[in-house]
Amino acid sequence: MIEEMLCVLSNHYLRNIAWKWVFKLWNILSMFYKQIEENSTRQSEDLGSQFTEIFIKQQENVTLLLSLLEEFDFHVRWPGVKLLTSLLKQLGPQVQQIILVSPMGVSRLMDLLADSREVIRNDGVLLLQALTRSNGAIQKIVAFENAFERLLDIITEEGNSDGGIVVEDCLILLQNLLKNNNSNQNFFKEGSYIQRMKPWFEVGDENSGWSAQKVTNLHLMLQLVRVLVSPNNPPGATSSCQKAMFQCGLLQQLCTILMATGVPADILTETINTVSEVIRGCQVNQDYFASVNAPSNPPRPAIVVLLMSMVNERQPFVLRCAVLYCFQCFLYKNQKGQGEIVSTLLPSTIDATGNSVSAGQLLCGGLFSTDSLSNWCAAVALAHALQENATQKEQLLRVQLATSIGNPPVSLLQQCTNILSQGDKIDRRGSKIQTRVGLLMLLCTWLSNCPIAVTHFLHNSANVPFLTGQIAENLGEEEQLVQGLCALLLGISIYFNDNSLESYMKEKLKQLIEKRIGKENFIEKLGFISKHELYSRASQKPQPNFPSPEYMIFDHEFTKLVKELEGVITKAIYKSSEEDKKEEEVKKTLEQHDSIVTHYKNMIREQDLQLEELKQQISTLKCQNEQLQTAVTQQVSQIQQHKDQYNLLKVQLGKDNQHQVSYSDGAQMNGIQPEEVGRLREEIEELKSNQELLQSQLAEKDSFIENLKSSQPSPGTNEQSSATASARDSEQIAELKQELATLKSQLNSQSSEITKLQTEKQELLQKTEAFAKSVPVPGESETVIATKTTDVEGRLSALLQETKELKNEIKALSEERTAIKEQLDSSNSTIAILQNEKNKLEVDIADSKKEQDDLLVLLADQDQKIFSLKNKLKELGHPVEEEDELESGDQDDEDDEDEDDGKEQGHI
Repeated sequence: MIEEMLCVLSNHYLRNIAWKWVFKLWNILSMFYKQIEENSTRQSEDLGSQFTEIFIKQQENVTLLLSLLEEFDFHVRWPGVKLLTSLLKQLGPQVQQIILVSPMGVSRLMDLLADSREVIRNDGVLLLQALTRSNGAIQKIVAFENAFERLLDIITEEGNSDGGIVVEDCLILLQNLLKNNNSNQNFFKEGSYIQRMKPWFEVGDENSGWSAQKVTNLHLMLQLVRVLVSPNNPPGATSSCQKAMFQCGLLQQLCTILMATGVPADILTETINTVSEVIRGCQVNQDYFASVNAPSNPPRPAIVVLLMSMVNERQPFVLRCAVLYCFQCFLYKNQKGQGEIVSTLLPSTIDATGNSVSAGQLLCGGLFSTDSLSNWCAAVALAHALQENATQKEQLLRVQLATSIGNPPVSLLQQCTNILSQGDKIDRRGSKIQTRVGLLMLLCTWLSNCPIAVTHFLHNSANVPFLTGQIAENLGEEEQLVQGLCALLLGISIYFNDNSLESYMKEKLKQLIEKRIGKENFIEKLGFISKHELYSRASQKPQPNFPSPEYMIFDHEFTKLVKELEGVITKAIYKSSEEDKKEEEVKKTLEQHDSIVTHYKNMIREQDLQLEELKQQISTLKCQNEQLQTAVTQQVSQIQQHKDQYNLLKVQLGKDNQHQVSYSDGAQMNGIQPEEVGRLREEIEELKSNQELLQSQLAEKDSFIENLKSSQPSPGTNEQSSATASARDSEQIAELKQELATLKSQLNSQSSEITKLQTEKQELLQKTEAFAKSVPVPGESETVIATKTTDVEGRLSALLQETKELKNEIKALSEERTAIKEQLDSSNSTIAILQNEKNKLEVDIADSKKEQDDLLVLLADQDQKIFSLKNKLKELGHPVEEEDELESGDQDDEDDEDEDDGKEQGHI
């Protein structure tokens, strides 16, 4: 019956009523599937696959079904969608291959997302889910058919994380398109679709409630973010997505959810894992995460709050694993973050008041707690703070711990070895070996590639006997892992030993292993690590994903370290002392070689810079060369044109000579020869005029040169004039100095006389006053005294007038002196100016001489041309003036020009 209906559907004549048959066929198929579901599961799978195999046996059936999906009628389109979805669920790969090769097959299915009827649209999403499962080719086609845009629009219309089951279906379809598909991930990032994911994580206030569907939607959304930044993706694609998530604010939104209250535990755990992978290996995102604070009073860093959850044994195991993964991702390739974590353990940075708890204090507290899981997590977290960072390994050696009151502090390294040596003596909650495995992983990471840490470790005399005792014992299967890790730690102490301790040098440790353990036994115990069943599981993914705490044994980064060191330690154990010496010499030579290589690299960089400069110069020279080449080609073309004209002229003249019968019979010449003769005459006239013009220019140049020579003062005269001027100035200055000295002497003498007269006046005034007081003087004596005083005052006034005049003369002389100095300076400047003008004139004379020589050359060339043209005219039989006449005419012209030049010089 089914085959008959399929035949009807495939009949082209009945294609118009095919929708009725599809509807009936769908009803029949529904009855079949209901009967199948009622039977057992195995029978239903068999019957469903058998029926699907019968249907797709002829590919035309699937092609016909795809063509019927273009019908807009609900009764045709919707049953067709359901039927195709059922076929894909039963035999997905076969149906996918048929749809992939059918023309426009995927495009027809993509049109279902644009259907206005929600039932068909939603079932179309389910159909695309089944179609895109595990098929990269179909995933790429669906993505390039604008699937991302349509699905994100549906999610937005449905209310993002608050939407229903449709949002969940769309998110599952997006995961199918993006997971393990680098092409689609790149297309999703370049299409700016990451920015449209930010509104998904706006969860609102804590009182809004978390329905089961919202939790499911948000969980799928977080998983979709992790798909884009998964560590399994190519590093470049992951890094670009991480940067895009920070730039659009998606990371900030995730950190808000991380620090919010009232978030369900599974959403919080998945958010921590998502933030971990968004910041893993991205310095910008890691720096931002370090600056995030929890909304507490006082505010605490988000890292501290998360570590408090990790070392708290009351927290769920999955949450503690997520926090450890977040801390590992924060420190991954982040030396700055590693330094900040280690610095919180150093004595100078510890808060003495104890008001705030640092990350280092939390790690130490977890490392020495009675919970084995906290011990393991803290040891692994501290090991990640030292990963590939020799500086922090040395810094951590400075950490001192106060074990008890009254006892001296102990280093962190010593405390770790003390706890390790105690073993099962301390009662702990959890696994018996988990604490020791964690401490051994921390010590192996700490001592690798750090000879100073190895020296500190070997300095404690109890450590090596403890390790050899652990390795030499024959213990059960549970202790074999601890033995392997002890062997690894002892091997690291040998391989990275710098032989600074005489009692624990490399050779002595090897001899100790050979005597107490045996080399073969040691290598066998070392191989217990990589043979453990949990080792391979931890080496697959960086995320610590364990079903229960008992499985938490190995760390992902530690498995890389074991893989790296196992071979080199094995070689180091079997090497002799001579080979070790040779290896050290090789290391030294390699270091020297590296220094030489770096030196040459610097030289190569400098040479590269020089090469770049030379390349730029070469490019400029090439441009100039091209310009010159173009100019040369133009000149060559012009020369070729002139040659062609000259050859044409010769040919024409030859033809004229052949056809000419006689010179006297001018009427028998062809019409070409008189024109050529006229043209030659015109050229001769032009050449004559050019010659006259050049001669006139030459005469002007000669006159200009003569004028310059006549006007130019000779250098000797300039020097003599300057010398005489300077001599005259010096004589005048000397005379003025002598006059000034005499005037100064006169002034001094007159000033001395004035002082004498003033003293005499004062004495006379005193005597007259005393005499007037003692004896009364008659009137004649008073008149005599008055006359004397007036005489003295007159003399004083005269002397003062003379001094004023002398001062004025001195002032005038000083002004003359400054004027003479100014004249002298101006004369020196004029001398320098004249010297410069002289140099310029000499340059002009040289240039004019060069121009004169060039003009003479041109004149000679023109004379040669005129002479050749005259010869040609003579050959052609035309009368030409004699050279003597021309020379006489030229001589007359030259004489006239000489007379004019003489007149002009006379006027000058």
